[in-house]
Amino acid sequence: MDNDEILENIGSLVEEERALRLRSGGLPDEERARLAELEVRLDQCWDLLRQRRAKSEFGEDPDTAAVRPAAEVEGYRN
Repeated sequence: MDNDEILENIGSLVEEERALRLRSGGLPDEERARLAELEVRLDQCWDLLRQRRAKSEFGEDPDTAAVRPAAEVEGYRN
């Protein structure tokens, strides 16, 4: 997946996230779970994009960047 594809994926995920957040009233459990999943996937996509950009900046192959596990990416917040 190249940078443009990652950015397209991010755009799609953000669009879905916004649609869920704009719904009036409370979200059913299924949609709350989907929203949480979207947040994790977005964090993973942004992390992958940052890895790719850093590798490119330092002369490494950006295609060697990999999606990190959710637990690792979400641990950055702590």
